[in-house]
Amino acid sequence: MTGQSTLIDDRTARSNVLRLAIAQALAGANSVVIMTTGAIVGSILAPSPIYATVPVSVYVVGTALSTIPAGMIARRYGRNRAFFFGTLAGVCVAAIASLAIWLGSFALFCLGTFLAGFYQAVAQSLRFAATDTASAAFRPKALSWVIAGGVFSGVLGPQLVNLTMDLWSPYLFMASFAAQGVVALVCMLVLSGARLPKPAAGHGPTDQGRPLLEIARQPKFVAAALSGIVSYALMNLLMTSAPLAMKMCGLSLSDANWGIQWHVIAMFLPSFWTGSLVQRFGASRIVFAGFALIAAAACVNLSGQTTGHFWVGLVLLGLGWNFGFVGASSLVVETHRPEERTRVQSFNDFLVFGINAIASFSSGTLLVRSGWDAVNYVVIPALVVGVMALVLGARRGRATAA
Repeated sequence: MTGQSTLIDDRTARSNVLRLAIAQALAGANSVVIMTTGAIVGSILAPSPIYATVPVSVYVVGTALSTIPAGMIARRYGRNRAFFFGTLAGVCVAAIASLAIWLGSFALFCLGTFLAGFYQAVAQSLRFAATDTASAAFRPKALSWVIAGGVFSGVLGPQLVNLTMDLWSPYLFMASFAAQGVVALVCMLVLSGARLPKPAAGHGPTDQGRPLLEIARQPKFVAAALSGIVSYALMNLLMTSAPLAMKMCGLSLSDANWGIQWHVIAMFLPSFWTGSLVQRFGASRIVFAGFALIAAAACVNLSGQTTGHFWVGLVLLGLGWNFGFVGASSLVVETHRPEERTRVQSFNDFLVFGINAIASFSSGTLLVRSGWDAVNYVVIPALVVGVMALVLGARRGRATAA
């Protein structure tokens, strides 16, 4: 027995999807604010320009390290409790980051972005929470529609920055983080009404399902995890560097903010249809399409360094991430049983954001030392690894089924 009190019910699932999508939009503002301002604030506060992207990298590390604890809270106390602590962390980030900018403390600002990682880790579980009460047929759409809520983050986050970045001059972006804290509080209120399964009554082996290593060895899980890793790591590698690269090319902060806004919209807008595409063509083919779009983004970035090149590259990158990440997440949902979901999902996100952290840390150093072109050249070998994992996973999966 799993102790789940909420049965599969698509009516409940649709109600949850609406709340979770709104929460995705609000929580996504946290990520957009940090991705848009982190490297710039870092360049102001850091002792050396080479450390400019460290706050963003620390944010990604915080996300990776928080995925397992967030999953443990959800498994033991329920997703609603995990959502509460995650959004509370988002509120605390506002106070810490704003204080850091006021004091000019690079270390304190990094602490704030690290804590923001816990908020992000919990927000990442929103997509999986949408599938908890959904039927097998509705799960790809439920997952995709929640991710689609992020399209509003693409408007809310950058506009939040544009409207507030100089509000408390000379403390650039201080008011932006304060405003993000208010948004996190609203997100907390929205999530409080979600109707999600209660945690299992017991915690013995029969309640937790198969050993995690056994699940992780499945060809489909390996393909799903690597697809998510490649899609997310390459997106983060390029997006983290883009605002600073635009600044280094003499482009304005406003140009960078608009570029990130359209990038985030491109990341989430297709999610209104990606779930249906997964149902029609299969998750693996959608991931392949995502990889192709990311490759196209790198090609555009390598062809020039005007505002137009950056914007088109960021849009293609966002589209590629959407196809790759939604497809990979759909594959993950197919690899576990209901009683195993929080462990498997949090482990998958730990892998995705762990490698993502490495990509983020490498981004700043690679950009400063070798330039924007070098950052984009990394994309091709990484995509080759992703394609090979998908092909091998599909072959082994078919062999196992036979």
